[in-house]
Amino acid sequence: MSHDDRSAPGDGPLEGIRVLDISTVYAAPIAAMLLGDFGADVIKIEHPRGDPARTHGPSKDGHGLWWKVISRNKRAMTLVLSTPRGRELLLDLVRSSDVLVENFRPGVLERWHLGPDVLHAVNPGLVVLRTTGFGQTGPYRERRSFGTLAEAMSGFAHQTGPADGPPTLPPFGLADGVAGISGALAVVTALYERARNGGHGQVIDLSLLEPLLAILGPGPSAHDQLGQVPGRHGNRSPNNAPRNTYRTSDGRWVAISASATSVAERVLRLVGRPDLVDEAWFASASGRVAHAELLDDVVSRWIAQRTLAEVSEAFETAGAALAPILDVGQLATDPQVLARDSFTTVDDADLGPLKMQNLLFRLSRTPGRIRFAGRRLGEDTEVILKELLDLPDDEVSELRSAGVL
Repeated sequence: MSHDDRSAPGDGPLEGIRVLDISTVYAAPIAAMLLGDFGADVIKIEHPRGDPARTHGPSKDGHGLWWKVISRNKRAMTLVLSTPRGRELLLDLVRSSDVLVENFRPGVLERWHLGPDVLHAVNPGLVVLRTTGFGQTGPYRERRSFGTLAEAMSGFAHQTGPADGPPTLPPFGLADGVAGISGALAVVTALYERARNGGHGQVIDLSLLEPLLAILGPGPSAHDQLGQVPGRHGNRSPNNAPRNTYRTSDGRWVAISASATSVAERVLRLVGRPDLVDEAWFASASGRVAHAELLDDVVSRWIAQRTLAEVSEAFETAGAALAPILDVGQLATDPQVLARDSFTTVDDADLGPLKMQNLLFRLSRTPGRIRFAGRRLGEDTEVILKELLDLPDDEVSELRSAGVL
């Protein structure tokens, strides 16, 4: 089947791109999910045991809800890649695909004779996204790793939590999510480059550690030039003040950020302390950080005497930056979230109407969409083998009996 006559579902800019997702759990599957959100035909290939992510997190009636999200827009098939016939079938699928996403430990695909050299011999235009904890090179390349370890090693945990408390890990897959978004960007970048160089693919070496390192600010530069090591500040910021969480008189919490001096001025005038604005130190972010204790005391006292509604209205009128701290239930009824359809509803064959996060961003002409939620294990195996490889029913049955599917 040629690229031009390929039929792929979806209405996004990646329609016509086929992705083979042979990865498991979070980071690489999130990258494949994002490609599917914007129109790619993503085929999720699992061992018959199933991706462990199917059983992670909350579930209803035996259906994992996290799975429904991270495997949305992916057709599901089973295949044992370590068998000779499974290897052959994967290579047959590679011939008509654009991208392969994997996250096996370095050397595993090579042992199965499915390394990039073999894949590119079959399809020179293939873009291969390889996601590992530490990358394909270096002394840690073969270490087992999950996002938690990247959050620990990157400096994130060291900077998170109360100043007098232990390092703090996030309650969700932060490193996996950052790596997943980075992986999707890397794939699209490689596809763009492929279109410019005559159709040659390439290999993307993505680690869980490096994307998180990239967004943690100027820590390496500050250490190199100033010998500084960032520490923990609770909800305060080492870069600006006032910046913290504050409790209202009706027991709600709000967050304030005053990254711009003009916004900080509005906050202090609002809470009745214009005299602080005239202090020499107030004009610089570093000066305000040095007086964060004072600023927090002034702001927290003012907020503690007022309800959430009163505080929100006053900050809006003053042109200062404040937001309520919401749980997921409150977020689901927030007017901005509702107006933007930030949570959308997907009709699911197992659970009926199912709410989940909508797409990361909105494109005006080719917006993409969520076509379906995560599928049952192997739900599309037979359809894919018949559609893409023209396998007859009896051969599919034999493959299943032989334990290849």
